[in-house]
Amino acid sequence: MARRREYLKIDLVCEELGISRDTFYKWRAKGTAPRCTRLPNRELRVCRDDLDMWLDTCKEAA
Repeated sequence: MARRREYLKIDLVCEELGISRDTFYKWRAKGTAPRCTRLPNRELRVCRDDLDMWLDTCKEAA
């Protein structure tokens, strides 16, 4: 059976990252936030897979 994608509300993403909504939207304006999906009701969601991939790109070299 196919795995169902998990889409997170922006509040949950901010909570997980320990940032404010304002910071998230500043990152988004700069193009540095994780990729978002805009729903027909105009709300944003972040796919769990996209968030995980984005976090991987933020890792510093050892």
